[in-house]
Amino acid sequence: VTELVLDNCLCVNGEIEGLNDTFKKLEFLSMANVELSSLARLPSLNKLRKLELSDNIISGGLEVLAEKCPNLTYLNLSGNKIKDLSTVEALQNLKNLKSLDLFNCEITNLEDYRESIFELLQQITYLDGFDQEDNEAPDSEEEDDEDGDEDDEEEEEDEAGPPEGYEEEEEEEEEDEDEDEDEAGSELGEGEEEVGLSYLMKEEIQGERHLVSQGLQAKCIRKRYNSK
Repeated sequence: VTELVLDNCLCVNGEIEGLNDTFKKLEFLSMANVELSSLARLPSLNKLRKLELSDNIISGGLEVLAEKCPNLTYLNLSGNKIKDLSTVEALQNLKNLKSLDLFNCEITNLEDYRESIFELLQQITYLDGFDQEDNEAPDSEEEDDEDGDEDDEEEEEDEAGPPEGYEEEEEEEEEDEDEDEDEAGSELGEGEEEVGLSYLMKEEIQGERHLVSQGLQAKCIRKRYNSK
């Protein structure tokens, strides 16, 4: 298990039954609105990167996090009972912490609250979702989606090209066209032969008729001569 959401589960004596050191591979843990008042019973989770503890009644004891979850990069303590900078100072030992959320905690009412937190915790980049220049923190899910889209586009580019069997179909079409041309040519040749034969036969018949006509004329002439 790498992600575990226990929101709205009621904790007893500062712990949730079943959450123990066996969850060694946890990278994301959410315990929002579980009436958690202390982190003393939090199990050791060395691989934990994101911890959601919003809407609880935590007022101190944050030094436990550096011992139990030393690799935290994101910590959400919004809606808790954190009032002063000394409580937050314990987070200095979380060297990998990049994003901290204290929204809706009493500490946010302090004068120069943001400047003081950034000065106190110099390792963090985002406080309550914004950096020191008031640029909003990117949504980790959107980043994952963008990376996924880019990977899909690269895969599509890699796979681009003629579909399988395209070249074979093209060659078959060319062969069919050649055959059609040959058939058309042969039909034309046969037509020409037929025209030639009929023409020759016609000429021959006309020639025979001409000879017969000449023979009849000669016969008539001879007959007239003899009668004289």
